[in-house]
Amino acid sequence: MENTHVVIMAGGIGSRLWPLSTPEMPKQFIDVVGVGKTLIQMTLDRFRPVCEANHFWVVTSEKYVDTVKAQIPEIPEDQILAEPQARNTAPCIAYACWKIAAKFPGANIVVTPADALVLNTDLFASTIAKALAFTNESDAIVTVGITPSRPETGYGYIYAPQAVKGSIAKVSEFKEKPDLEKAEAYLKDGHYFWNAGIFVWNASTIIREMHSYAPQIAGIMDSLSPSFYTPSEPQELQRLFPTCEKISIDYAVMEKSDKIHVIAEDLLWSDLGSWGAIKAHIPSDGDGNSVVGDDVRLFDCKGCIVHAASLKTVIAEGLEGYIIAESKDKLVICRLSEEQHIKEYSAPK
Repeated sequence: MENTHVVIMAGGIGSRLWPLSTPEMPKQFIDVVGVGKTLIQMTLDRFRPVCEANHFWVVTSEKYVDTVKAQIPEIPEDQILAEPQARNTAPCIAYACWKIAAKFPGANIVVTPADALVLNTDLFASTIAKALAFTNESDAIVTVGITPSRPETGYGYIYAPQAVKGSIAKVSEFKEKPDLEKAEAYLKDGHYFWNAGIFVWNASTIIREMHSYAPQIAGIMDSLSPSFYTPSEPQELQRLFPTCEKISIDYAVMEKSDKIHVIAEDLLWSDLGSWGAIKAHIPSDGDGNSVVGDDVRLFDCKGCIVHAASLKTVIAEGLEGYIIAESKDKLVICRLSEEQHIKEYSAPK
């Protein structure tokens, strides 16, 4: 535990959950499921059993730094890393890992998104502890797989034919989001797992693998690293980071390296990437309505989700399968079946 570090990626804008999640205040900083904590606060909490408080790091956009400080003040200020420009997950992860390695060369690192939900938190902590023990004694990379409960077409998959639930096995292939027929076949096969985007590795391992498979990014980090923990770091970061290739860690390293393993469990995980996913994690009434808000009155409504935490009163009648969601001066009323269009509906006129 002493050499464990957790990197929380918190730079996304969560555009699929408009108007609740906006570029000004994306979903990781919102109490999405109405439990009194934001998603980034819940992320921090679930990692506390495996990481010391002063070994948490957050990588986020410059514009969210103050929000991070306000919501998780226990993280040291110099461990909130501000990206001057969004360049996808590979540069984000590289910056954090190179910086950790500069001060803690033997670090064992977990990288996680800030905006997912995990309900089986005890099993999650033990799963991460197993992965950390494995990477501490090897040059492996371990990714967390989720045992699928349905033929989901919205997630990427990890194929590991030797995988047994709760143990670590070699990954054969990463699969893109499938169509329904493929997703059903994956579920039936039993050796395909949802890709949660959570990775565990030793600092030296990921630096070596990025030198091999993402040399452009690795070279920039090598140039940036002499400025770490010095007054010149912000200036050098502004100069160099935007020149990084814009690429995900999956494409940059995971799909190329031969060191990738998976540990798969049924963690009751969701990326909360849609209103339907949020609805599934908020208790519903006898008519299947899920509500976040102080005074929401539904009459003859069925299968709806209402997220109106800042409105004093909401009244709806005669709706079936609808989203009603608000945030400040924005309101959306849309059929759940059409939620994939919300992003285009909300585009500026």
